[in-house]
This record gives sequence, structure tokens and C-alpha cells, in this order.
Amino acid sequence: MRSKERMVLNGSSHQPTMRSLQTWGFAKSFSWVLALITTLVSLGLSAIAVAAPPFTSGAFQSAPQMVGGEAGPGPGSGKALRNSKQVPALLRGVGIDQKLNAQVPLGLVFQDASGKAVRLGDFFGSKPVILSLVYFSCPMLCTMEENSLLQTMRLLQFTVGKEFNVMTVSFDPHDTPEIAANKRRLYLGLYGRSAAVKGWHFLTGDETSIKALTDAVGFHYNYDPNTHQFAHAVGIIVLTPGGRVSKYLYGLNYPERDLRLALIQASDEKIGSPVDALILYCCQYDPATGKYGWIIQRVLFLAGIVTVLCIGIMILVLSLGGRHHHAAA
Repeated sequence: MRSKERMVLNGSSHQPTMRSLQTWGFAKSFSWVLALITTLVSLGLSAIAVAAPPFTSGAFQSAPQMVGGEAGPGPGSGKALRNSKQVPALLRGVGIDQKLNAQVPLGLVFQDASGKAVRLGDFFGSKPVILSLVYFSCPMLCTMEENSLLQTMRLLQFTVGKEFNVMTVSFDPHDTPEIAANKRRLYLGLYGRSAAVKGWHFLTGDETSIKALTDAVGFHYNYDPNTHQFAHAVGIIVLTPGGRVSKYLYGLNYPERDLRLALIQASDEKIGSPVDALILYCCQYDPATGKYGWIIQRVLFLAGIVTVLCIGIMILVLSLGGRHHHAAA
């Protein structure tokens, strides 16, 4: 009898302890899941608040016009403002018109840095292409654009000549292959990746070829004979392997994420990783700003999926833990 009483007493003394442990374990797991859900939602909303471009209504806002390296009037809205009488004559018509999906004339002939005649089609076929329109004698602005592009490309895991190509084309018909060769030598040295030798091209051409190319991509500029400088907009253009306009990135700052996503989209997602595809799913290109912004519905949808998976795993763990406890008892 005493041994039975001891067994009963021992069982009764341990039972509250096991229940307390189960309750404590469930409460801890549930609080962990709630904390995870809160963190996911907070991160999603923070990313949306930080990365989403500001809402712009009305007509497309063009990139800032620049004259001789100095800023002209602020961003205008479409051709209406650019052609307004309030705009100086030199700046009228200057800007970038969105021509998404427009075909670049691949038969146009330019000269490479060695002076050899080349067709634009020679640089297309299997990789997306970044088109940078500058003029090599620009005192400041074009150099700033190329330096910004160089800095961003150095941050990319993609490499010029492997995952994508670059065409730096002068819209000044007076620029020569010798000047292009000096620029090419400088930027290839700063970039520091050997594959770029076959992927980064510095081209010059005659006025006919230049005009055909710039018109095809919507890049408009004016020449000032007094200062021998150009009034032009600032930005780069991402083209598909077939030579169609895919994305515009404006200004002198090209965020690594935006350029990476633009290249992935232009390649039809043939480059990049599954993580890039997931980010691309949660982002959307805004043609008004030339940037990518988070889509709140997709972010919250993915957060919901993660939440459901976490709850399911928690229930499974608690269920297996309960069965193990009963088996041991």
C-alpha cells in the first residue's frame, strides 16, 4: 500500500509540473510566432515606405535638363513644358521621351575605339545592354554620369561582358575614335574586371547615325554654338538582347537594386537568382521616376504565406512533443 501511495503521490506531484511546462512551451512558441509576424509586417511596411517612389500625378516628368554641366530648369512635365515659352530656347525640346519596347536600329554604323566600323547589331544577341549617351568633351556632367554608372556596376555581382554589355555612345559627331579610346582605357582600368574588355564599347559616329539612334530611344538634345556644348538630359537606357528599350534610369544616381532588377527584366529573367526573382515579384517599375517600388499587396501576401507556414510548423512541433510525452508516460 505504501508503495502504491508513493506512486500516486509521485504522479500527482509531477503532473502539474508537466502541464506547466507544456503551457509555458506553448506560450513561448506562440509569442515567438507573434513576434515573427510583427517583424515581417514591420519590415514590409518599412521597405515600402523607404523604397517606394513618391506618387506623381499627371503627365510624365522628364529628367532634369543640363547645359554645359550646370543644371537648367527643374523637371518639367512632358513635351508641353519643355516646349513652353517660359523655357529658354536652348532647352526647348530637350529631355527624354519614354519609348518603351521601341526597337533600336541595329543596322546603324558607328566606329569603335580602334576606328573600326561596327554595326550596333554586333553588340546584341544574347545579353541585355546598357546604353549610355554622352559626349566625350563634356566638361562635367557626362563624366559624372559615367562615374556613377561605373560605381554602380562595381557593386553589381553581374559583370560587364558576362551577364550584360555596355555601349557608351557619343552624340557629338566631332568626337573621334582616339578620344573614345582614351575614355575606354580609363574606365576599363577603373572597373578592373577583365571580361569587360569584350563587353564595354565606346562608340563615335556621324550625325546621321547619332540622330537615328537618339530619336529611336527618345533622347533629345540641343547644341549651343556659342559655348560648343550640348544641352541634354541625364540617364541611362537598358535594352533587351534583341535591341528593344526595356527601362530608363534617370539622373546621376543609379541604385544597385534598380539597375540589377532592370537587367534581370531586360534579360527575361535569364540572369539573376531565385532571390532576385522573388524581389522582382515584390517590386514594380515606375516609368515616371525610372525606379522600382515595392508592391504592398504582394509583400503582405508573401508575409501571410510565411505566417501560415510558421503557425503550421509550431502546431506540428507541439503535436509531436505531446505525443512523445504521452509515449514516455
